[in-house]
Amino acid sequence: MTVIAVAGKGGTGKTLVSALLINFISEHTTSVLAVDADPDSNLPEALGVEKQVRKTLGEIRELFQVSRDEMGSMNKEQWLEGKIYAEAICECPRYDLLVMGRPEGEGCYCFANSLLRGVLKRLMRHYEYIIIDTEAGLEHFSRKTIDSADYIIIVTDMSRKGLATAKRIKELASELKLNFKKIFLIANRIASEDAEKTIREFAKEEGLELLAVLPYDSSVAEIDLRGEPVSKIDKNSEVYRKMKDVANLMLNLSAKAR
Repeated sequence: MTVIAVAGKGGTGKTLVSALLINFISEHTTSVLAVDADPDSNLPEALGVEKQVRKTLGEIRELFQVSRDEMGSMNKEQWLEGKIYAEAICECPRYDLLVMGRPEGEGCYCFANSLLRGVLKRLMRHYEYIIIDTEAGLEHFSRKTIDSADYIIIVTDMSRKGLATAKRIKELASELKLNFKKIFLIANRIASEDAEKTIREFAKEEGLELLAVLPYDSSVAEIDLRGEPVSKIDKNSEVYRKMKDVANLMLNLSAKAR
């Protein structure tokens, strides 16, 4: 099992990178679980499968809060696992998709969250690849919700906040002793040679391996604006070709680790 988590500041292109990775890796194996861990839940739209999503984990958690007092002696983890398999996992042609979503009600969800983490860890063992489009920012690192990831891909743009978030993720991983095999960097929407030079210098200074520099592409931006899936991206575009190379690298790294 190989777990790849895509992280970074909101608006840098995390979901684009996640969706392209899912598309490319699922061409080589059908044992892929895509996880949308961002409460904004844009991954299904980027993959073109939003109509196939029936329930999010947030909705399952809400149902659990209401139903757990009525379960009696029933094993709560088994109940949750059954609900996730039956209602929350979207079985797409080449991969499965799990959308985290957000809870709607009030109150403490610590018990439900703890159960869900345990269920998810068991569920993930059934897949060769798990690709997670994480929540924007840093909180999931401090909560250690992706501590089982093998590889972190940080996506940044040229904004000061984007670069600051990338730097802080690297620092947090060290401070919290999160033993990822590798932390990578992808620079997105880079529009000039000077900007690319700055990104390369930043990656070198921070000790981050730069996987790809994706240029600004107006056609990709228009596809995103129209809410169309990444499969609509021109196969000859530099963004498409460079992300295919990234996916092949991740496949090779995973194969060597086995």
